[in-house]
Amino acid sequence: MTTKTKAEPKSSGVTNGGARIVVDGDDEVLSPTDLSEMLAEGTKDSHDKAENCQFVKDFLRGRIKRELFKRGTAALYFVYAAMEEEIEKNEDHPHIAPIYFPAELHRREALARDLEYFYGEDWESQISLSAGTKPYVDRIHEVGQRDPVLLVAHSYTRYMGDLSGGQILKKVAQRALKLPSTGEGLNFYQFEGIHSQKGFKQLYRSRMNELELDAETKESIVGESNRAFSFNMMVFTELEEIGKTIKEEVQDAGLGHSHAEIMEGGDINKCPYYAAKMVASGNPTYACQLAMTLLRHPPCQWALAAWVALLAGFTAWYLL
Repeated sequence: MTTKTKAEPKSSGVTNGGARIVVDGDDEVLSPTDLSEMLAEGTKDSHDKAENCQFVKDFLRGRIKRELFKRGTAALYFVYAAMEEEIEKNEDHPHIAPIYFPAELHRREALARDLEYFYGEDWESQISLSAGTKPYVDRIHEVGQRDPVLLVAHSYTRYMGDLSGGQILKKVAQRALKLPSTGEGLNFYQFEGIHSQKGFKQLYRSRMNELELDAETKESIVGESNRAFSFNMMVFTELEEIGKTIKEEVQDAGLGHSHAEIMEGGDINKCPYYAAKMVASGNPTYACQLAMTLLRHPPCQWALAAWVALLAGFTAWYLL
């Protein structure tokens, strides 16, 4: 059984080594035995578990502590520094060369700029490899030295996620942390060398599917990708625990008016608290009103939009 996915227009807008990469306009025929399909299917459970970590849930709600975001950025720096070091060492490896896109994908320098924004010029002296991130980094170095083909799993898991759900996290972080609209602190999410993310992901998948791999090696790559998700969850768990020790930062409610100001005009539709009180009192008339009232407020609209965008982003990751 094969599935067809609509290909991107002929030019993907991707450059590699200064030359423009062209993606064929014909339909892409995918088989269940293609590595990209095996990875999408074989990592669904791990993906769901990572998505449902409390740290990720809080992040998507905009409940981000600046200190945790800084530490998370530092953790990513160590992970990408390790991964890109090993990829560069193996750039001529027959299973790495076809998916080697340093100008388009590599994140180490972008993360360094973000860390300089958050910590200052001496950022390197202020960060260290945490206990929760170290196993991830150690594993990347291990596979890079002993079994480089497994770097395909780490590259796929990180970069394809960054090009999909990562773009949602960027918008949430920018708003919740009130980061500059010019992008400072969020360089990690900016892929300036890629003009069509959909086209690039299609290209990357096709290159990955063309790798000459036997069934056993493909299964090993899927297993390593699941392992990468587990390492990510270890980092999330560590950040969640650290967050419990950090004083809660004031969250911007975003309503813009006090309760007294809202009620001054006598319009109960503007007050979700009043509607909630009526629902609690047993008056069913206000149940629907409460839902509609909540959705009129920007924070509620934003939260709903974030969850819808998240679902769309991760669905796109599996389908594209």
